[in-house]
Amino acid sequence: MVPRAADRLLIVVSILEGRYFPKRPKYMLIVEAKFDGEQLATDPVEHTDQPEFATELAWELDRKALHQHRLQRTPIKLQCFALDPVSSAKENIGYIVLDLRAVQEKKQTPKWYPLLSNKYTKFKSEIQVGVVLETDTKALVDGFKAKEAPPREGRVSAFLSGLDPKSIIPVLIEEEGYHQIGPAECCRDYFVLSVTIAFATQLEQLVPSTMKLPERQPEFFFYYSLLGNDVTNETFTDLINPNFEPERASVRIRSTADVLQVYLCAQSKLQIHLCCGDQSLGSTEIPLSGLLKKGSVEIDQHPVAIEGAFVLVPPNRAKQKMPQLPLDMAPTVGVSVVLQKESLNVQPLIPLNAPTEPKQTQKKVLSPVSGKTEGLQQTSKDVPSQNDHSSPTEDEATESEVESLKFEKGTNLKKTTDAAPVAASKSNPVGASSSSEPVSAQKIVIPAASHHFCFSIDLRSIRGLEVGFPINCILRYSYPFFGSAAPIMTSPPTEIRKNMEVFLPQSYCAFDFATTPHQLQDTFFRLPLLVELWHKDKTTKDMLLGIARLQLSNVLASEKTRFLGGNGEQCWRQTFNETVSVTAAQGSGNRIAELSYAITLEDYGLVKMHEVLVSDSSQCVGAGQQRHAPHTQPPCVPENQPEPRETLEYKAALELEMWKEMQEDIFENQLKKKEMAHMQALAEEWRKRDREREALVKKKVAEYTVLEEQLQKTLRDLDKRERHLFSAESELQRVKKELQAEHERNKQELQDSVRRAREECAHQIELERSKIKQMEEDKLRLQQQLYEAENKHKSLEKEFQQYKEQQSSKPEIQLQSEINLLTLEKVELERKLESATKSKLHYKQQWARALKELARLKQREQESAMARLKKQQQELEHMRLRYLAAEEKELGKTDRQELEDIRNELNRLKQQEEERKQLQDVRDNSAGRVDSPHSRKLNENMDDYLSRLIEERDTLLRTGVYNHEDHIVSELDRQIREAIAKRNTTR
Repeated sequence: MVPRAADRLLIVVSILEGRYFPKRPKYMLIVEAKFDGEQLATDPVEHTDQPEFATELAWELDRKALHQHRLQRTPIKLQCFALDPVSSAKENIGYIVLDLRAVQEKKQTPKWYPLLSNKYTKFKSEIQVGVVLETDTKALVDGFKAKEAPPREGRVSAFLSGLDPKSIIPVLIEEEGYHQIGPAECCRDYFVLSVTIAFATQLEQLVPSTMKLPERQPEFFFYYSLLGNDVTNETFTDLINPNFEPERASVRIRSTADVLQVYLCAQSKLQIHLCCGDQSLGSTEIPLSGLLKKGSVEIDQHPVAIEGAFVLVPPNRAKQKMPQLPLDMAPTVGVSVVLQKESLNVQPLIPLNAPTEPKQTQKKVLSPVSGKTEGLQQTSKDVPSQNDHSSPTEDEATESEVESLKFEKGTNLKKTTDAAPVAASKSNPVGASSSSEPVSAQKIVIPAASHHFCFSIDLRSIRGLEVGFPINCILRYSYPFFGSAAPIMTSPPTEIRKNMEVFLPQSYCAFDFATTPHQLQDTFFRLPLLVELWHKDKTTKDMLLGIARLQLSNVLASEKTRFLGGNGEQCWRQTFNETVSVTAAQGSGNRIAELSYAITLEDYGLVKMHEVLVSDSSQCVGAGQQRHAPHTQPPCVPENQPEPRETLEYKAALELEMWKEMQEDIFENQLKKKEMAHMQALAEEWRKRDREREALVKKKVAEYTVLEEQLQKTLRDLDKRERHLFSAESELQRVKKELQAEHERNKQELQDSVRRAREECAHQIELERSKIKQMEEDKLRLQQQLYEAENKHKSLEKEFQQYKEQQSSKPEIQLQSEINLLTLEKVELERKLESATKSKLHYKQQWARALKELARLKQREQESAMARLKKQQQELEHMRLRYLAAEEKELGKTDRQELEDIRNELNRLKQQEEERKQLQDVRDNSAGRVDSPHSRKLNENMDDYLSRLIEERDTLLRTGVYNHEDHIVSELDRQIREAIAKRNTTR
């Protein structure tokens, strides 16, 4: 039968991101999710402190398979690996176990799950995961199934010779219901591997004093993985006295003893964790390599097993700093691992009632999806047979508790006359446990998740009437969800007028019922309570005036308060008060009144009785009437008056008093029995609490013993350290004394050296003072000598001045002075001539260099111009030649004009010079021509110098580079003018 599309579901696991991871740049992170033998993986992401996976993994299944997985508590296991991209090696970091029972179809907020067995002990790595159920709207396709491993060539011996233990992977063969280990053509023997968790002790030692468990009653269970299948046992709530049925999980294996021995040796140890929710409290490891020994044939003769009590070790003992416990106080778990060979004529699984088992155990068969339905049916058939022995007493106790609860609740509730059928229907299940109930009574099965609720409604008052006439109002409502469709009405009718507020009589009613919280919430949100306002008149027919809508879901949003129930159990109460409008039943729906009400919801927890007998209320009422009928018949009074004690009234009164005493005795006996039952329950609870306290005291004593040993060790260390400090202190005192003595000695030496230095300084000062005195005397003497020398120098200067005046008046002296002046002028002129010659050479060199540079620049400019403008080369060449010719012509004209001016100037100067010479000759004839040779030589040098300057100026102007405004030409002109002026003055 093909399932409908609406029954197809998707389990979507959203792996979003991680946090608190160490940074490993060369590694990648990958998360593998395994569910029901199918494994999916995320894409590799960078190994950073906050990796982002952002991946959704989905498995497809139908609702029936989901229900089976939830019954079997099939987990979803997420394993986180660090992947090396170079070597493709995967390193297991930790894992997360998700409970399939908590998955819902409405979307939930993703949660942070810590990694269990985290390799990074210094980091509390967490992954944000969200799980949701979605309806598969796509077409039905075959789901993913693990396929058989490809066959390998060669026989077992050849295979074992080159066998890599890491390459042996168990492959699930769903059709046959076994795991294949090794090549299928060689490994054909069948084996059964079973793991049984039998008992556990001292589990409270795994919970440190600082650890916080969930506020509600926590549930604990053991978890382990067997060939990739996650297995959990039955949950239990008491760590001090763990009470759970031993469960055996078995898997079929198809392989050979040698290959299986290699596989078990290569596998890591079997880890068994004690978990509370998704938190691991402790774990133990069972090595599987000891099951099979190499070359042993023991497995062919009888099963091999590893049995014993294994110590549970809490995770991160170093972080928790829990003391090391002795062996008798250590938490242990009893585990049995059995491997046996399965022959062809032997059943693969041992039945539950096998005589070889010492006690009845529950068996879990880890088989493929196709075989899980049969295993579930077998389990569901066997479980009631195990509980048949204890069910009668448990049912009687449960029914008696419900009876007392109902009785106490019934005395506190105030019922109305119209609500009598509801109360009767509620009281019938209480009496279902009596022996006089007929066997054919109807049974109501209450779901296991149902809660006992009590819902009360108090219609308090009506006000703000908008009707034009006074009314006699009654309120009426009905809510079949509370267990009865009979209407509830207030009585008697109450008169109400306009602008009045009337409090309604007998308007309180309470309902006891059992349902699930989800169904209660859904019903309250969907169906409001409709309260009808009726006008009751004796002369006319009752008239419906209006309807008020009470939204019962408002009470679910109010604050919860805790109170104790009749049996001392914690219960919750929610109360809501409101005033609503009563709208007209006919017409436009205007407001005609306001109704004030109060509703209360009380939650008494889970229902203990799951089957209730319901009898006919009319039969119960009739029986009660028949039972009380004899007491209501009037007695027959005779005509004559008998004795007072013989009258029927006296006998009836006596019988009534005796019946009262008997009922009192019965009531006292019942109270005593209840008191005895309560006392026994209190004693049992006291013994349980006493055992718990004793276990906690033992645990604390063990912890304090370990702490005392640590303190003793610490005291010994402190004593040793104190002795060491005392010796170090004495050594320090000795060194201090030595240093102080050395300081005193150094201080004395310094004082002596300071005294000697002061004496030497005083002596040195005396010597310096005597030297200063001697120098002052020498100064006075030298000042006297200086004064005398200055006077003598002044007198000599006066004499020399007189002598100079006398000598200056002589002609020889004057001539000699003129000769000296001329000699000096000659030397100066020679020096200037030499410098001018050097300047000439320098200027010539600079001029030649400038010419070369200019030619080079012109050549470069010409070449670049020729390269850029080849088409205009001839025109530019003609223009350049014309420009140069015009420039040379202009320069030639200028030079000729200047030369003409120079010639004219020279001729004029020569004429003046000749005239001056003639005058000089006439004047100096009498002097005998003393300086004529010298003057002629000087004039000749001046002419040469002048002609040289003129030649240099003309040469520079002829080059075309310089003009008259240039600095060097202006300087030559200035020197020429100075030379001409000097030559004129000398003549």
